[in-house]
Order: sequence, then C-alpha cells, then structure tokens
Amino acid sequence: MFFHDPLYMVIMLVGGALVFLPQLWVKNTVTKFSEVRTARGNSGQTVARRILDENGLRDVPVEMVDGFLSDHYDPGQRVVRLSPEVYQGSSVASVAVAAHECGHAIQHAKGFYPVVVRSSLVPLANLGSQMGPLLLMLAAFLGFGSKMGGMGFYVALAGVVLYGLAVAFHFVTLPVELDASGRALKVLQGNYYLNQDEMSGAKKVLSAAAFTYVATALYALMELLYWVFRLLGSRRD
Repeated sequence: MFFHDPLYMVIMLVGGALVFLPQLWVKNTVTKFSEVRTARGNSGQTVARRILDENGLRDVPVEMVDGFLSDHYDPGQRVVRLSPEVYQGSSVASVAVAAHECGHAIQHAKGFYPVVVRSSLVPLANLGSQMGPLLLMLAAFLGFGSKMGGMGFYVALAGVVLYGLAVAFHFVTLPVELDASGRALKVLQGNYYLNQDEMSGAKKVLSAAAFTYVATALYALMELLYWVFRLLGSRRD
C-alpha cells in the first residue's frame, strides 16, 4: 500500500514543507510590511482605483471582502476585491497587493494568453483535483501494482490523466501570477506611488506571494510523478 511506501512518505513530508513554509513566509512578510506606512499615504483602494482608471477600466469596481489575504480579481464579475487590511490600509503591503490584483484585471482586459488558457482549464482542473486523487487511491486499494491488479491499472491511469490536468492548471497559473506582479511593480514605480525603499518592500511582498504558487505547483508535480512511477512499475511487473 502506498501509505507504507518510503518514497511516498518522503514526498508527503517535502510537500508539507512546500505548502506550510511559503504560507508562513508570505504571512510574515505581509504582516511586516503592513506596519510600514507609505510616504504618500494612499490606501489600497485609492491606488487600485487609480490604476484601473489609468488603464481604461473605469467600469471595474473595487470592493471590500472579508478575510485575511482574501484579495482577488473576479473575472466573472469583473471586480477587484480587497481584504479590509488592503482596502483601507495605506501600508507598503496594502499598495503592493492592491496593484497586483489590478494586474489581473488588466490581464483579463487585454486577453493575456495564459489567462485565457487558465480559464479554459478551470472545469477540467476542478474535475481532476477532485476525481484524480480518488481514483488513484481506489487503484491502490485494488492493487494495481500486483498481478491481481489489472483493473486497478486502468483506474490508476484514469486518475493520473485527471490529476495531470490539475497539475497543468497549477503551472499555467505561474506565468499569470508572475506577470501580474510584474505589472504591479512597473505601475507602482512608474507612477511614483512608492519611493525606492518602499518599492523594495513591495517586491518582497509580491515575491513571497509568488513563491506560494511555485511551491504548490512543485508539490503537485511531485505527487503526479510518483503515481506515474508507480504506474510504469506496475506494467513492468
């Protein structure tokens, strides 16, 4: 059983670190720079509104949503939603996060290709993330790595394909997030929302946030490769 496989246990331990440590990093970084007020004193809402207006997105509203680090751009509703700390705050972290979410709105408006691809993958990725692991666990119980596991092999194959769609979604997300951060930093510096020292803090906030996506994608890939390895091994048996 894969629960007793040393390789699987190593992947689980490494994966746990990849999920927990980046989340801790981004939380600590955001908290640190949430205490650094910008010289101009603009709130996240003010900066977001100006960035959107300057890019011809006057019809995209900026709303406040409950929750810590709950900031996001909703492409279906075409609205930028900011957490209370970001919406009302005038810190380096607030301005950086607000600008990042506006970067997603700009991507959507301009038809940034990775955004288009990611949007098309959402239904398949949701199916893959839900059904893929279930099928893989079922295949393990059926014993797809043994001579009695013929049916288990095909169940595992279906699980690998479905989970692969979820992994692909994670990797398509990377250029979307990195580009949004790049757009944010360019706008913040070009329009002098932040001074040089504040820009350094904004880069740290956005770098920490970006690494959470990198870590999640790596963990998902490690799990997928494990199951591919198990699958190929069962065929050799």
